[in-house]
Amino acid sequence: MTASLNAWLLAVVAWVLGRTWRLDVIGDEHVQGLRQRGIPIVFAVWHAYLLVPLWHRRGEGVTLLVSEHGDAEFLARAALRWGYKVIRGSSTRGGIGGLKGVLRVLASGGDAAFTPDGPRGPRGLAKPGTLTAAAKGGASIVPVGAYSSSLWRLRSWDRFAIPRPFASVRLVYGRPLDPTSKQMGAPVGVDLLTDRLNVTQESAAC
Repeated sequence: MTASLNAWLLAVVAWVLGRTWRLDVIGDEHVQGLRQRGIPIVFAVWHAYLLVPLWHRRGEGVTLLVSEHGDAEFLARAALRWGYKVIRGSSTRGGIGGLKGVLRVLASGGDAAFTPDGPRGPRGLAKPGTLTAAAKGGASIVPVGAYSSSLWRLRSWDRFAIPRPFASVRLVYGRPLDPTSKQMGAPVGVDLLTDRLNVTQESAAC
């Protein structure tokens, strides 16, 4: 089976599942407020919980930074089918090119999405690329968390979560972070981003 066909199947299966989820969205006013003020957004979500926010923001033209690692290709192709723009790169392989591409998007007023613990972990520990891109691109960081009442876990490094059919799903957009503030300076900023993502993820599970 070709990568293209696998990606098509992934997009279709996720689409069918998503239409059955009972989705409760909290904090979207943070996103709308930034957009009304013309401030670009960097969405930050742990890699394991990426599927639900991908479903929710489909068709908005958000740019997704996807690793050049081979097993991320299916995700990239599926995201394209959902109306995302995809830039390949990471904090490891292809990192500089990926960052430059994201900065061009943010400079033009577009939004981007990062998985700060990607592409290969450690799970739940942020890397500095998200902060760097947001600070240089004049963007605010919106931490995202997702929870499902029932889900499958893949046997991947991050235990990727897929909500089951008809699951109750809560999606939380946390209070935006200003990456240029003094408290977000390196190296403390990476720890603060990790903490804020964990808090947002925990609030989704409440």
